[in-house]
Amino acid sequence: MPAKKKYYVVWKGRHPGIYESWAECEKQVKGYAGASFKSFKSKEEARQAFESGKISASEFSSKKKTAYIEDSVSVDVGSHGNPGFVEYKGVYTKNGEILFSHPGIAMGTNNLGEFLAIVHALQYLQARNSDMPVYSDSDTAMLWVKKKKANSSLKRTPETEEIWQLVEKAEEWLRHNNWSNPLLKWNTKAWGEIKADYGRK
Repeated sequence: MPAKKKYYVVWKGRHPGIYESWAECEKQVKGYAGASFKSFKSKEEARQAFESGKISASEFSSKKKTAYIEDSVSVDVGSHGNPGFVEYKGVYTKNGEILFSHPGIAMGTNNLGEFLAIVHALQYLQARNSDMPVYSDSDTAMLWVKKKKANSSLKRTPETEEIWQLVEKAEEWLRHNNWSNPLLKWNTKAWGEIKADYGRK
């Protein structure tokens, strides 16, 4: 007996609508932050659901809990004091395998460390011709990356010179390279600590 056909409603995605295969639906939602979608057994059910634009609160919350993309890179910073000693790493979100890390910078801030970690992730993925998403739990650092400029109030002194030099190199790379990897906010409340967390809370 052939498998029963399903219809997929995408409320939030690249192109909201009704799709007749998972492959088409996946193109609209994979890597899309806050995607909202569901399968239905009939086209009529799908049409009604799409037009009503509603997904129940319980369904939405259960989707939210499992919504992060495993095939991605997660980055995080470990620090002692803010400002203070800063280190960072990037891991494969699915299994926590460390993909890259920076051993440590004597003086910096969490947000500058996150900025460097995201740029390092983009460089790592570009070298592997990968469009994998990057997760960070820092809204500030993600904004800086999108603007290609770290807008930190950390004063430039002999003590902070090392991190500022690294930041300038990262900014230069952003200005001269194109990348299409989605930058996604890690939902700590729904998913727990980001997979690259240093466990120093």
